[in-house]
Amino acid sequence: MALSQTIRFTTSFDGTRIAYATAGHGPPLVKAPNWLSHLEYEWRSPILHHAVAELSRHHTLVRFDQRGCGMSDWDVADVGFEAWVRDIEAVVDTLGLKRFPLFGKSQGAAISIAYAVRHPEKVSHLILFGSYCRGILHRGLPQRNLDEANALLTLLELAWGTDNPAFRRVFSTQLMPGASLDDLRNFEELQRMATSPRNAVRFLQEVFRCDVRDLAPKVRCPTLVLHSRHDGRESYEEGKLTASLIPGARFVTLESANHILMEHEPAWAEFVAALRDFLPATAADAGALGTPALPELSAREREVLELIAHGLGNDEVAAQLFLSTKTVRNHITRIFAKAGVTTRAQAIARARDAGFAREPLVVRKND
Repeated sequence: MALSQTIRFTTSFDGTRIAYATAGHGPPLVKAPNWLSHLEYEWRSPILHHAVAELSRHHTLVRFDQRGCGMSDWDVADVGFEAWVRDIEAVVDTLGLKRFPLFGKSQGAAISIAYAVRHPEKVSHLILFGSYCRGILHRGLPQRNLDEANALLTLLELAWGTDNPAFRRVFSTQLMPGASLDDLRNFEELQRMATSPRNAVRFLQEVFRCDVRDLAPKVRCPTLVLHSRHDGRESYEEGKLTASLIPGARFVTLESANHILMEHEPAWAEFVAALRDFLPATAADAGALGTPALPELSAREREVLELIAHGLGNDEVAAQLFLSTKTVRNHITRIFAKAGVTTRAQAIARARDAGFAREPLVVRKND
């Protein structure tokens, strides 16, 4: 079935109209807004649609344009951090969501941290990519770096809305240094369409002032922090700081220089694998309607158990899933603990009782 999205509108606390979209099927997964979005343009974008499709694969993905941006109201008095958090509240309350994983990318990571602390009963899992807890004004940087930041603000104000893409390329090359010229042009068009020069300046000023370092230690849900090692927009050190402040957070390094991951690069596959390992399994993962058996297993653990239930050995499982044998052993250890078994034979019996291995196995052939 072809993936489709539905766009609707809700009203936030101050009357601002917020556009939100849903796509996919299954339990909800909410994505916080980040720097410049447009629900319709992103859906058609060859450099962004793959991310939307993946997040919608086993979930009903909920995403929205932040105030002053995309299809939401542009002419708004308040584009402050508190308003961003309350806009998540508005969308979640409109949809009547009870509990869900929350995904925050870049600026959206700080917003997600604030929301998760304010609503621990709502957020089951927190996923943060390209994150930072402190804006540039709180990093103790030398004056030269602050001067560069102010120059960016001036560039935004003077040149953002012009037909000349050279000025917007300053941002696109920071976000995607590994992108092709066509990809850069595509993203630059998104930026131009997403908001006005005035709002772009206001957004960036608020990003510079952001500081959630005092909130991060209060996060209580399982948290996955991913960061590109050579990220040119938000440094690797900022990602490590985020992970160090959130109790028990799992940190994953992606071998990329891109702040926006390209579908063709290996780091994207690493991102997807880490995400599937982290998120709880859904009914779609189990291949049946309703609550899946062994719901405590992650999506990746279910994949491993499915192959074990078919009788494959560790090396064969590793080959099928493109994992190392050591990684497979680690997964099996966790599966045994969660399933309450101690031997492989018990695991196979438990898995088959739970509905695994019902369909014929299609074995990948090694080239």
